[in-house]
Amino acid sequence: MKKLVRITTVPVSLDKLLGNQLHFMNEHYEVTAVSSDRDSLSKIAEKYGIGHHHIEMTRKITPFKDLKSFWQVYKFLRAHRPEIVHTHTPKAGLIGMAAAFFAGVPVRMHTVAGLPLLQAKGLKKQVLKIAERTTYSFANGVYPNSFNMEKIIGDYGFCSAGKLKVIGNGSSNGIDLHHFNAEHYPEAEVKKIKASLGISADDFTFVFVGRLVKDKGINELVAAFSALSKKQKGPFKLLLVGNYEEKLDPLLPETLEEIAENPNIITTGFQEDVRPYFAVSDALAFPSYREGFPNVVLQAAAMNLPCIVTNINGCNEIIADAVNGLLIPVKDEPALEKAMERMYLDKSLYTKLQSNARNSIEGRFTQTLLWSQIREEYDRRWLLSGGSESRTKKLSRCILDKASSFLS
Repeated sequence: MKKLVRITTVPVSLDKLLGNQLHFMNEHYEVTAVSSDRDSLSKIAEKYGIGHHHIEMTRKITPFKDLKSFWQVYKFLRAHRPEIVHTHTPKAGLIGMAAAFFAGVPVRMHTVAGLPLLQAKGLKKQVLKIAERTTYSFANGVYPNSFNMEKIIGDYGFCSAGKLKVIGNGSSNGIDLHHFNAEHYPEAEVKKIKASLGISADDFTFVFVGRLVKDKGINELVAAFSALSKKQKGPFKLLLVGNYEEKLDPLLPETLEEIAENPNIITTGFQEDVRPYFAVSDALAFPSYREGFPNVVLQAAAMNLPCIVTNINGCNEIIADAVNGLLIPVKDEPALEKAMERMYLDKSLYTKLQSNARNSIEGRFTQTLLWSQIREEYDRRWLLSGGSESRTKKLSRCILDKASSFLS
């Protein structure tokens, strides 16, 4: 059985981006997950029945720590000798693809689920562009998880067109339509959950699921909701499901104050199972600045929720304007407020969007189909590689092996 190593910067990405795909792949390969945070990684590996190896990595730009992580990943891959290394998230991609190249791994695949450089400026943007280009140079397959992302990468010229491929219709993991199904929540259960959250029967509830950070448009969402509530004086609730990240991407002080003081804004913190929160809501509000292919939008649509999303990569491949949701510009608080108001006031439009929500994703993003397509791509890449490393990589590996022996 071939060995497959999946690498992410933090373990939560293994759980939330890949989930049961790890278990599926373990039926066909010997799967090992590599990530940071030893305790969380161990729990996730146990959950999906796969192997794991802990290596500390950080999402921040930390050259010396990153070099140490690269060295540790390289040594692990040289000892483990996998046939395939598949990386996700930017930092894991850079470190993992470079280490896999020098370790002589035949199949090196990197999935691109988002480009932080799209929102960066100045020197930071230039550094991130170099990092992306370097990552792709070490990979022999680069997999944007949406067609718009593929175009963006092509426009930047980060790698040749021959390296780029969108698997299926996009998404890193597809959607489990049985799991995300509103039928699991009968009316009595919905009433019970609403009561526990302080949501009344006549409340129109907007829900957001994800990190409560600036990059996800939370400042605009809270401001738009507050303005809508004052303007319409309707029975509105805003349900925020997720954790804050005060250090990496903090919200504005006035946003935090409004969340704390507005009784119609409900926060739940991180939730392992988000389905109950979709079940008690009327619409998803997801004004993110950038995405790869957002699972949250797929999940909400599968639960029959119309979605208000920004007209960005990924979101606009799931949501068609006035078909199964509404598209708005990025960082546009008035447009977001108007879309939320329209969703509430225009009953015929709402009914149309709701009836189309689940149907719009069935057949296009089915999870098990995508898993099989990823597996087929592993096999295709293995055949293309010839199952061996090139002379250049052999020379690079020999140099690093000698350096490793010297340092030890």
